[in-house]
Amino acid sequence: MTGMVVAPQPEAVEAGAVALRRGGNAVDAAITCALVQGVVDPQMCGIAGFGSLQIYIKGGDHYFIDFHGRAPAAVTDDMWQHLIEGETPDGFGFILKGNVNDIGYQSITVPGSLKAYNEAHANHGVLSWRDVVEPAIAWAENGSVIRPQVERFWNAEDGSGRVQTRERLRYSESGRRIYFEADGQLKKLGQTLYNPDMAACLKRIAEEGSEVFYKGEIAERIAADMQANGGLLSLADLRDYETVRCEPLWGGYRGYRFSTNQPPGGGTMLIEMLNMLERFDLAAMGHNSTDYIRTVTEVMKRATSDKDNFIGDPNFVDVPVARLTDKQYAAQLSDAIQRGERASIERFRKGENSNTTHVSVIDGDGNAVSMTHSLGMPSGVITEGLGFMYNGCMGVFDPRPGRVDSLAPGKSRFSSLCPTIVFQNDEPYLVIGAPGGTQIAMGVLQAMLNVIDFDMDMQQAVQAPRFSATSDAIDISNRIPDYTVQPLREMDYTVQRLPMGFAFALVHGIQSVGGKKNGGADPGGDGMALLVEPGDLVG
Repeated sequence: MTGMVVAPQPEAVEAGAVALRRGGNAVDAAITCALVQGVVDPQMCGIAGFGSLQIYIKGGDHYFIDFHGRAPAAVTDDMWQHLIEGETPDGFGFILKGNVNDIGYQSITVPGSLKAYNEAHANHGVLSWRDVVEPAIAWAENGSVIRPQVERFWNAEDGSGRVQTRERLRYSESGRRIYFEADGQLKKLGQTLYNPDMAACLKRIAEEGSEVFYKGEIAERIAADMQANGGLLSLADLRDYETVRCEPLWGGYRGYRFSTNQPPGGGTMLIEMLNMLERFDLAAMGHNSTDYIRTVTEVMKRATSDKDNFIGDPNFVDVPVARLTDKQYAAQLSDAIQRGERASIERFRKGENSNTTHVSVIDGDGNAVSMTHSLGMPSGVITEGLGFMYNGCMGVFDPRPGRVDSLAPGKSRFSSLCPTIVFQNDEPYLVIGAPGGTQIAMGVLQAMLNVIDFDMDMQQAVQAPRFSATSDAIDISNRIPDYTVQPLREMDYTVQRLPMGFAFALVHGIQSVGGKKNGGADPGGDGMALLVEPGDLVG
């Protein structure tokens, strides 16, 4: 059987494919890919980030490693209440005086990415840990070319009130050295990005594993830097951090079973939306027709409202997962849609930047990995000599006490990450996921509908134009014809046409039918899919 790797960064996809060609399995390929992603796209993800990792071993284990960032032990629920200036327009975070939650040392949660990578490899990897880390070391040492998607993110103006990315890049002395020219100009498209400090750090990790980052010499350097600069993160936080191994959350749609993640991830939303949509004949409506857009967006609004009200860290919030994923509950919601009732979401949400990334892998034995990982909004902090940027996930907590996403020591915030595997006859049929902030579940949903209801292949499914409704407005990508959405305006819907042709997450996935693979890399990014044939194995 063939294997395949799909991700938004060509360098990372190639590294994962080479891992398969060298006899590695899906886990080896996924972790190799992830580590390279953190070098060549260093504000999307990295070893000081967070995420959700689904592992399927054919005939064996099938589980998630949840590695969301946690609020440090020094956090108190009211410590920022007096600093609130407003909420971000996308509803995914708050603007505080001095942006203390958004950039700098207090914006950092306890990172989980490296521990998750190392645990997944230790449990299932075939290649040595050193072999898995080595490609990332090489890219950091030898340099990578700045691609269009990287440059776009660095220079984006999102109007959210958050600190812009270029300011994050220049926050630390190391950042100014890595990302800027001597004259202070940000490096440009096509230039080469070198990071020898990250290469040296990764060499230590290749030798000593994740322990050096959480309990060893690197941990001590991190803690000293945090203490010297007023950070919340401590050595004890690093030493105490543990990932969470959990069972998949299962859903069903038109005869397919699919596995996705537990809260605080976005899997509950995905199941709830598909449960509602199963009660509609979407194929008869027609893809992206007026009725289709109206129906799907009403489903999105209801799931978003439930997420806002009920979904958080299950260690701190009683999340009603069984009710939200119940098909009878979905039937009540879909009946209301059929009656023409409209959902309303008070807070305006337009969708956050896709400062996240994803990797999907299937190997020749039928093992599969789907992982979405991120820095959130990157903190800008780089400890001198280490090269990597820390996550900035404190910015998404609610600084008002007593709410689902309020601050608390050890707490994780909801994220829309939903790495998913769809099964047909107990075999992986789709391995799918996306970066895209609050729009991740919406992007994954539409790609799944495109395959299952409209018989698209994976590339067609991810490149078809998308829409979203996570507020009272319907947001439309500009490749959807206006004559399709004009009737919605006549129904008194607010329709907002975005300037982008590719919007609402960057979906990447693999479809496997009878052992044959076809991959889809969202054209909104720079990614690709690589097929590895059985005869491609190399020494």
